[in-house]
Amino acid sequence: MKFIPHDYQKIAIEKIIDGPAVGLFLEMGLGKTVSALTAIQELLYDRFEVSKVLVIAPLRVAQSTWSGEIEKWDHLQGLRLSKVLGSEKQRIEALHQPADIYIINRENTEWLVDYYGRKWPFDMVIIDELSSFKNPRSKRFRALRKVRPLIKRIVGLTGTPAPNGLIDLWSQIYLLDQGERLGKTLTGYRNRYFDPGRRNQNIIFEWIPKPFAEERICEKISDICVSMKAEDWLQLPERIDNVIEVELPEKVKSQYNQLEKDLILPLLDSDVTAANAAVLTNKLLQMANGAIYDEFGEVKEIHGAKLEALEEAVEAVNGKPVMVVYAYKHDLDRIRKRLKKYNPRTLDSDQDVQDWNAGKIQVLLLHPASGGHGLNLQTGGNIIVWFGLTWGLEYYQQVNARLYRQGQTERVIVHHIIAKGTMDEEVLKALTGKAATQNGLMEAVKVRIEQYKGVCK
Repeated sequence: MKFIPHDYQKIAIEKIIDGPAVGLFLEMGLGKTVSALTAIQELLYDRFEVSKVLVIAPLRVAQSTWSGEIEKWDHLQGLRLSKVLGSEKQRIEALHQPADIYIINRENTEWLVDYYGRKWPFDMVIIDELSSFKNPRSKRFRALRKVRPLIKRIVGLTGTPAPNGLIDLWSQIYLLDQGERLGKTLTGYRNRYFDPGRRNQNIIFEWIPKPFAEERICEKISDICVSMKAEDWLQLPERIDNVIEVELPEKVKSQYNQLEKDLILPLLDSDVTAANAAVLTNKLLQMANGAIYDEFGEVKEIHGAKLEALEEAVEAVNGKPVMVVYAYKHDLDRIRKRLKKYNPRTLDSDQDVQDWNAGKIQVLLLHPASGGHGLNLQTGGNIIVWFGLTWGLEYYQQVNARLYRQGQTERVIVHHIIAKGTMDEEVLKALTGKAATQNGLMEAVKVRIEQYKGVCK
């Protein structure tokens, strides 16, 4: 297929070619991958400015997305790609294959850095989903930081650079400029742009941006970062967000309320931390979905209210493909059993992606953590059903963007199956309010605690 770049892709390509470091904060559907590959080809074969390129990406993206784009576009046919995936032996063999681009999943970043050490051979690095390096304490960030001085050109691609707020930007920008713009240390960055929020003695649970922080930070990084929103560049079809409310049986309501009370009681006289808030919400969300893991890891089924609503939603579309997003392993097992007649499938291979896009899969089951990035699924359907929600705003946006993106020709419908009176409502409120971060989770828990204070005293 002949590649005729859109204006926004021309901007992205030029930005990659013109500078040694760039962050492309392009929303989903704006063609980050083909833009990066086009720039790589020119730098390799027209300008001879780089010789060996490394791409670090989520596993699914590393397996299929980049090779798929090379196969798709005529002008990229000459690029040689080696997938550094699989066992250690397979990865080493792939590294010794002659290629222009070597692609590895982000979990093996530390292994790759240790393998080469100071003999790092890649003069250009593309980080696909730069936001996955947002944690400065992570092994992948620390590993890449070691070899950053050996990298001649670096590109960070993401549609969600600050999923948890501005605090996430420091480590990502550091990998681009080695601390030139936002400082050499996270501590310095925090002190300049943030004030401490909730805390327990010396432990600070959140950092609140100072009034000038966003404007000042954007000004600092504007020369190396390009931000584009899909709505400013694309003519996308309408998107409808719909809530399917589910009423839990009275007995289940009582069980849910008792579980919530039992979990909240230990928190009434103590600080809410991300850890205990996550435990609480995780249990309550499981129960809202219809099953829960007991203390021995066994699945206890509690109700089928959401399964009934899901089956009705699938039946109502009269054979059209539906993408169902689940949260827990027991959700997957129960959905498979309930929708057995539709032969539901998961994305386990490139063939599954091809079959979905060819309209051969009626019900596709997707977990947000494994199917959220880099997959072009828009030609296979236009209906999403969230059976179980995620607190991760990045995951939520990325999954919806698998269908609501450039190339989609039909109105996209996003259903949310919500159990009334449960934590489901708090999660949806946080997601639609763009606050689905650790802070959103903790605030939701505090709201629930307040409801029990008068009852439990």
